[in-house]
Amino acid sequence: MSELVIHGKNPIIEALRSGREIEKIYVAHDSHPPHQVLKLAKERGIKVQKVSRKKVEDLAGTKKTQGIVALLSPVEYRSSLELFKATIERQTFFIAPDHISDPQNLGNLLRTCEVLGGSGALLPRERSVPVNQTVVKASSGAIFHLIVAKVVNLARELREFKKMGGWIVSVEKGGKDIREVQIPLPCALVLGSEDRGVSKNILEISDLIVTIPMRGKVSSLNVSSAGAIAMWEVFR
Repeated sequence: MSELVIHGKNPIIEALRSGREIEKIYVAHDSHPPHQVLKLAKERGIKVQKVSRKKVEDLAGTKKTQGIVALLSPVEYRSSLELFKATIERQTFFIAPDHISDPQNLGNLLRTCEVLGGSGALLPRERSVPVNQTVVKASSGAIFHLIVAKVVNLARELREFKKMGGWIVSVEKGGKDIREVQIPLPCALVLGSEDRGVSKNILEISDLIVTIPMRGKVSSLNVSSAGAIAMWEVFR
């Protein structure tokens, strides 16, 4: 699967108007994004990021970009409510990656989630790697069998899940030994990056914080490995 990139003011405006799923819009530092693009992107909660002109041209594969490109999503996002209802109905779990910036890690997490019977993923718009062809490939296509929702505010959506009867379980240092707790279902499994961990505002609303015990000299696990262990414990 090739990454879908469109460039130029008018094609991007039409893609925004049509409701196409857009991961992110990149604008060259030395150009001004069209007002209409900014307006439509804001209405739809799509991030517009300033980058070098070289990156814009490299993504587009041409120098004739008008200084702007958009990355289209290879998947169709569904509502968080649909994800929550499916998770509760099936008495299973979904993952909520927080600050995950590596596409390989996200793809691996999605693959494990699907293999172990998870319902899907709740992705933040601001603190997540764009879902691109690397994510799809790393997931071995598992992403197409999951309910994937993308939301503006991860903590707010997780609170809604709690109101519906779900549990929030965060994997973070300083929590209870994951081997010694019974993880409740249905649950949202929150996984943070190695460097930043789970956001404080999410830890504050978590029903349970679990920690994977370590005995070696390396201080942390790669998030896709930690996520696999946590998902296995939920499955088990």
